[in-house]
Order: sequence, then C-alpha cells, then structure tokens
Amino acid sequence: MGSLRYDPTGRKRKKHAANPVRKKTPAFKSTEPKQLSTLEKLRIEQAKQYKSLMEDYMKSGNYHQINGDCTRRENPVYTGTLVKGIATMHKSNAVPVISQQEAEDISKMRRG
Repeated sequence: MGSLRYDPTGRKRKKHAANPVRKKTPAFKSTEPKQLSTLEKLRIEQAKQYKSLMEDYMKSGNYHQINGDCTRRENPVYTGTLVKGIATMHKSNAVPVISQQEAEDISKMRRG
C-alpha cells in the first residue's frame, strides 16, 4: 500500500489527502480613501499642467483629421535614355546594358 505523503517514486508530495491545503480568507479592506504620496501628488499636478495632445485631439474630434497625405504614390518609371536594356549575365542575373559594345560583350560571355 502506498503512502499519502510520498508519491510512488519517493518524492514528498506538496499537496496530499492527509494534510489538505487550506484557502486563506481574504483580508478586510477599509473603504476609507487612501492618502496620496508626494510622488502621486506631483504626477497629478504635472498631468494637469502638461496635457496630452492626443487627448485634446480626441476630445475636440480632430484626432482623425490630422494633416498628412496618405494616398498611394505612383510606381516609379525610368524615363531616361542612359540604360538601353537589360541582359542576362548568368542564370537569372539581370544586368543593365548601357551601350551597344557592352551588349556584345555580355552576349560573348554567355556563349564562350
């Protein structure tokens, strides 16, 4: 027959039937207002003196009307004449081609 205080491996049980865990009764809390510490008083004074801009915006209803352009920008498009095209150097390595001579050099490198 096994023990109530020890488990089958020999370790002592923290909670067992021989000594059940009793719940603590909650402590009585007074309904009197607690005294504010000096630090809490300073924080309240600073909150009054330095108001949050976000709270002001939310109270006035201007929070969602903050200036700023959130429209989508158009995709950039190359409009110059320097790059003549794009060549494949090796496998999927894309290289910009600037001149006719460079295009010929790239084509010769691929073949031999």
